[in-house]
Amino acid sequence: MKTRRLVVLAVAAVVALSGCQSGGGGERNPGSASKPAGPERSLTVGAAADLHFAFTEIGRLYEKKTNHKVTFSFGSTGNLSKQIENGAPLDVLAAADSRYVQDLDAKGLVVSKTVHVYALGKLVIASSPASGVQVADLQGLLAPQVKQVAIANPAHAPYGAAAREALQNAGLWDKLQPKLVFGEDIRQTLQFVQSGNADAGLVASSVSRVPEVTSVPVDERYYHPLRQSMAVVRGTPLLDQAEQFVALVMSPEGQQIMRKYGYPPLDTR
Repeated sequence: MKTRRLVVLAVAAVVALSGCQSGGGGERNPGSASKPAGPERSLTVGAAADLHFAFTEIGRLYEKKTNHKVTFSFGSTGNLSKQIENGAPLDVLAAADSRYVQDLDAKGLVVSKTVHVYALGKLVIASSPASGVQVADLQGLLAPQVKQVAIANPAHAPYGAAAREALQNAGLWDKLQPKLVFGEDIRQTLQFVQSGNADAGLVASSVSRVPEVTSVPVDERYYHPLRQSMAVVRGTPLLDQAEQFVALVMSPEGQQIMRKYGYPPLDTR
C-alpha cells in the first residue's frame, strides 16, 4: 500500500512538472513566443533654436503624414553637436551653420547622403517697444537709451557668431562691449528683448515675428547669411523615419513652411 502511494505521488509530480513546462514555455524559451509590443520611441530631432516655430509646424505635418511621433530638442548648434559627439540619442541634427554638419560628417557621425542645406538664415535687429526703444539700424545700438543689447553666445551659437561678425564689420563690436548680454541660444536672446531685460538684440529673422518686439533686417553687407544644414545621425535605430523627416523638410510643403517663418527660398542662396 505504501509502495502504491509513492508511485501515485511520483506520477503526480511528473504531471505537475510537465504542466509547468508547458504553461511557462514562453519564459523559458524566449524564441517560442513574441514579446509584448512596447510604445514606439519618438524620432528625436536636435534642432537649432531659430527653428522653434517652423519645426513645430513641420513636426505636426510629419506626424500627420507618417503616424510617427517626433520630439524636438531645441538649442544652440554647438551644444547639440557636442551632444552627438558624446553619444546622445539624437536621430537628426538640423544645424544653424553648415560647418557643424560638415565637421560631424568628417568624423563619420552623420549619414553623408542625407546632408542637405535646408535654409538660409538671416539676422534682424529686434527692439522692445515696451522699453520705449526702436532701433532702425546697427548704428542705432549706440544710442544712450539703448542700455543693453542681446546676442546669442558666439562661442557655440551660429547666430551669435553672425551677430559678432556684423558688429565687427560695422565697427561697433568694441564700442558695444559694455552693453552686450549673451543668450544661451537665439530663443533666449529673443526672450531678453521680449521681456524688456534688453532694449534691443540681434536675432534670427525666423523667431522675431512675435507681438512684443519690432524688427528690421541687418544689412547683409556686414555678415554672411547662414547656410543651415541637416543630416541623419549615423547609427540611429530609426533610420527610415529620420530620412522621412529630412525629406519632408526639403519637400515643397516643408519649404513653404520655412518661407512662412522668414527663410528665403533656397534657390536664392
